[in-house]
Amino acid sequence: MTLSDEVGTEHLSPQAEAICAAGDIVLASERLLLRPPRIEDAEPLAALANDRRIAENTARIPHPYTRADAETFIATVTAPSSKETVFVATLPDGDVLGVCGFGGPNADAPELGYWFGAPFWGQGYTTEAVRAVIDYAFTESDHDLLLADARVTNPASRRVLEKCGFQWTGVRLRRVRSLASSVPVDQFRLKRRIWAALKNWGPMRRVV
Repeated sequence: MTLSDEVGTEHLSPQAEAICAAGDIVLASERLLLRPPRIEDAEPLAALANDRRIAENTARIPHPYTRADAETFIATVTAPSSKETVFVATLPDGDVLGVCGFGGPNADAPELGYWFGAPFWGQGYTTEAVRAVIDYAFTESDHDLLLADARVTNPASRRVLEKCGFQWTGVRLRRVRSLASSVPVDQFRLKRRIWAALKNWGPMRRVV
């Protein structure tokens, strides 16, 4: 699958049309739009991420999580020097749900990461967003491998990765900022050829 599955803007909501007019990359899944973060996202992102359950299941999110933390995050991942490709997941009406992206210092095997606010858990949104970002990573770059991990105490995150074709490779320790300690995480990897062979979740559409 390539990004030739593009769609026009005539069927988009006014909010989505505004995103397109701004020139941002927009990925469209069945229910979501994914676009680069903007400074006006700081308040909704902070409100969602200020949840100890999220902080303790991600490596870099502090707790408490403030608007200033969100502003720093947005400035970091949107800087020209950033080695990460990050999307904010929204509903068509513009409501922010969470974040999904990939990157990191290992250019040969970037790491996939994601978090969604608790009000949106258990509805399939995370899997939908992760699939769209995986498609983008493999169609817009020459990466042959994506890495990811999930705390061993977080079976929901593990299920997301498994539904997206990731294969378990072992367990290691990873430092969690909010805990100021290291915890065991399940490691996963997804090879391009596996993604191409197993992908059956339908096309990711790039709007612009």
